[in-house]
Amino acid sequence: MSIVTDAKRGIVTDEMKIVAAEEGVTEDFVRRGVAEGHIVIPVSPYRDVKICGIGEGLRTKVNASIGTSTDISDIDMEIEKARQAEIAGTDTLMELSTGGDFLDIRKRIIASTNLSVGSVPLYQAFIEAAIKDGAVVNMKEDDLFRITAEQAKLGTNFMAIHTGINWETVKRLRNQGRHGGLVSRGGAFMTAWMLHNEKENPLYSEFDYLIEIMKEHEVTLSMGNGMRAGAIHDATDRAQIQELIINAELADKATKQDVQVIVEGPGHVPIDEIAANVTLMKRVTNNKPFYMLGPIVTDIAPGYDDRVAAIGAAISSSCGADFICYVTPAEHLALPTPEEVFEGVISSRIAAHVGDMIKLKKRDADLEMGHARRELDWERQFNVAMNPKRARAIRDERMPADTDGCTMCGDYCALKIVNRYFKF
Repeated sequence: MSIVTDAKRGIVTDEMKIVAAEEGVTEDFVRRGVAEGHIVIPVSPYRDVKICGIGEGLRTKVNASIGTSTDISDIDMEIEKARQAEIAGTDTLMELSTGGDFLDIRKRIIASTNLSVGSVPLYQAFIEAAIKDGAVVNMKEDDLFRITAEQAKLGTNFMAIHTGINWETVKRLRNQGRHGGLVSRGGAFMTAWMLHNEKENPLYSEFDYLIEIMKEHEVTLSMGNGMRAGAIHDATDRAQIQELIINAELADKATKQDVQVIVEGPGHVPIDEIAANVTLMKRVTNNKPFYMLGPIVTDIAPGYDDRVAAIGAAISSSCGADFICYVTPAEHLALPTPEEVFEGVISSRIAAHVGDMIKLKKRDADLEMGHARRELDWERQFNVAMNPKRARAIRDERMPADTDGCTMCGDYCALKIVNRYFKF
């Protein structure tokens, strides 16, 4: 019996109770959200995980993606990335390796964390086909479903599955074209496979079979965004919208069959189109949890894309996005280091918090910081800070002679001057 089945029968599970307590909402609010497909709680029958609710009325969550490449395949480094992401406060991880021993990498990373871990089974299926059979287009459909089930049995909690790519989606892509090309690895793999083999995407044509696998292993289905824009001039184009429509219809079908569903959103979006994208996604999917990839809001800042994405993520969260995929400073340039993973998570957490200040009207922490600063209470400031360790280190290395103030203002601290005459 799945958590959705329980929710529909009026049963409040332990997982729902944990989410309710952490989020400050009622247990029945969470139960109804799960039953209606507005909230997901990724779980697994194969391992215990830190419970995390994603969706309507809950705090915006952050995901950190890690994984090897064909150029750099260092499992110990990926485990360190997972550790740094946890230290920085990520809510979930995605393991997206494309190089090395897939089974060993995934086993070791899952064993290293109690967070929910996601994957993209399609990567392994296509890459193994390239290694064994000479090209990704030689991928066998049975292998795709077999690998999906195998990854589920490892304790994978959610999976990005590219269900919305079909002949209609590809037609829209071909007819309109792209300024930035097709940047989704999964989207590129599947589109090439379809065109070469002149066959429909099996994840679409055999969706009922896919749902059986998801339900048997209680995996949360994340509807992949294979047609996402890789340049802001491609945002909200026909291929993206066509894929969203297909994913929305399939997401409703999955919810009816008691499978938890997340719908993924576009990657590069200018600021003036973010609200429309969130509203459109929420409307056509009947308010399913929205997983926003970024979004990158300008294409000209490589090396700083964690900041660029934080701008987009803050707006997305404020408009109703539920789940943010982090971006690191190395995006578009190189495989990130553990340090860049840490920075990417912090940037996304700040963005999620800024969005929640609007979406959920949660501003208590900011009020606490305002009071602590007014009273020059440095310990309280550190305790409220997003990254207390860094805040403390910066102050310690430039400690003023008068430890009530700081070296920004020195002897002329505005708060100290006015506090002599006012008690706020």
